[in-house]
Amino acid sequence: QVQLVESGGGLVQAGGSLRLSCAASGRAFGSTAMGWFRQAPGKEREFVAAISWDNGNTYYADSVKGRFTISRDNAKNTVYLQMNSLKPEDTAVYYCAAGWTTTTQARGYAYWGQGTQVAVSS
Repeated sequence: QVQLVESGGGLVQAGGSLRLSCAASGRAFGSTAMGWFRQAPGKEREFVAAISWDNGNTYYADSVKGRFTISRDNAKNTVYLQMNSLKPEDTAVYYCAAGWTTTTQARGYAYWGQGTQVAVSS
């Protein structure tokens, strides 16, 4: 079992930055692939970023590439999502997810956090 708790969401103006954190407990964090997904009102949950557990390879949705950065600190059992140059279309509930393989597909992750709201005003 893995428990995930997100934090760091909030309201920010367009062009601003936020850093989301996801604290994990339970299963050995160092061997867990981590991902961030988001869901806007009326839309399906979509992939944002992922980071592998072994070599730290990162993957991004085209919509956030160059603006968002995913990273992990295995000593702190925490994964981060640094979000820069935020746009109104980034407004969504952001979810942290954990799984055994690094994938862009939500069904590939077995554990999910409760989500944290990000709102970007124009």
